[in-house]
Amino acid sequence: MGLWVLEDAKKAAPPGTATIGASEAVDESTVDTKALKRDGNIILQPQPSDNPNDPLNWSPMWKNSIMVILAFSSGVTTALGPMITPGLRVVAMRYDVSLDLVSSLLIGFLAFWIGFTTFFTASGANVWGKRPFFVISTAALLATNIWGYFATSFTSLAVMRVFQGIASAPLETLVTSTVSDLFFVHQRGKRLSIWGCMLGSGVLLGQTISGFIIENISFEATFGISALIFIPILFLMYFCVLETTYTAPREHTVAVEEKCSFWSVPLDEKETYRQQLALFRGRVSPESFWKGCFKPLPLIAYPAVLFSTIVYGSYFTWLLTISVLSVSAFSAPPYSLGPAQIGLTNLPLLAVALIGSPLSGWMADAVAKFMARKNKGIFEPEFRLTLMLIATPLATAGFLGFGMSVQNGAHIAWPIFFMSIHSLSVPFASQASLTYVIDCHPKDANQAFVTINFTKAVFTFVATTYANGWFLSVGPRGVFDAITLINLGVCVLTIPAYVYGKRFRGMVSLSHS
Repeated sequence: MGLWVLEDAKKAAPPGTATIGASEAVDESTVDTKALKRDGNIILQPQPSDNPNDPLNWSPMWKNSIMVILAFSSGVTTALGPMITPGLRVVAMRYDVSLDLVSSLLIGFLAFWIGFTTFFTASGANVWGKRPFFVISTAALLATNIWGYFATSFTSLAVMRVFQGIASAPLETLVTSTVSDLFFVHQRGKRLSIWGCMLGSGVLLGQTISGFIIENISFEATFGISALIFIPILFLMYFCVLETTYTAPREHTVAVEEKCSFWSVPLDEKETYRQQLALFRGRVSPESFWKGCFKPLPLIAYPAVLFSTIVYGSYFTWLLTISVLSVSAFSAPPYSLGPAQIGLTNLPLLAVALIGSPLSGWMADAVAKFMARKNKGIFEPEFRLTLMLIATPLATAGFLGFGMSVQNGAHIAWPIFFMSIHSLSVPFASQASLTYVIDCHPKDANQAFVTINFTKAVFTFVATTYANGWFLSVGPRGVFDAITLINLGVCVLTIPAYVYGKRFRGMVSLSHS
């Protein structure tokens, strides 16, 4: 048993288990690591090929540039959902509809259609590559924001949000699998933290900025300004975000004999930049597109995917739920805040997210490498789950504190403080769940994130549809006491996932062998 992760009696090294330690802690008698490529004393997993077109061999600057562009684009895209929350009452009054209906059709619908569309975009990305979906998605988001700016009815806004959800799907789903295309196991946590930081900034800073726009210009202007932001994003997406899907075998080299010695050369020459800019490269996989659309459904039976789906989906849903309910709480007495002031309440949460995201990313990699050294150089994906030890108490304190402080009409600093505590828990839970599923099932990462995002979309749709009614019915304390208990039940699942995770991975592997 390695650090309380139970060994699998049938399969010593199921998918996900990897040798990354190359220090004295590695047992060289059982693991031959001499011929493996390394980064300092870290053995590279996966092992890169000698092909210059292998994304793992691209320069760090190029890879990090792609990551930052995708993370920023994903953050702006994520902001499109909650950015209208400061104006929910404005829209409800203007079009004479209920607050729950506005929340459901303008926020919940967006999330639902994102989740539904990811089945098709993930399958398509596996068949034709990710690049065309990223570029087309960005162009479509630009178009839908222009539509939103000129919309003159609630029906038009609701229909626009359906198309905006469809267009958002690639930037919601494919970024995480791009991380596994570009980076090695010991580098993924930090890169995912960049993505997480941008997502948090999008959710929180988007509301802060939109609050001022709604109050001082108009509700529709939020979409107009978003359209202006997507213009440079489209330019960067086309010229900088190249295709990261690599299908050639990573041992794809040929031995050449010269004067009784052998050396290997790559079979492919490096593509030119002009060739890399091609939007469509034909099929990169012989897989059936339609079979790929249904492939995510059985993945929910994979324990790692099921665990990550529940944890990530619930934590993201709670974050959006607090955001929506804070509008109801802060716009009513004793706070009576306007849209701009409600937007400003997100600034402390943003500051916390900007600290928590990089910290959780650093810890995801640092803790994994530390525990691998303690485990004779053997890395287990379950090591990532130790971050839940931080996420669980922070989320619990945040939920309980926010409910009690709003119920008692405490000074506004208190509910904002507890919202910030909860906000700090989200990047740790996200890192634990997302890096875990990538490490366990790297080849199925696209489809796994379809399952995760669709479940998150359903959770979000239900929460945004019924949250305000539930809040008015049972009060802040009743809502957040219930959320606390549900979340604790979700977090307890970390224990069997950690202890039995290796055996679960072995079972999945044997069932497909």
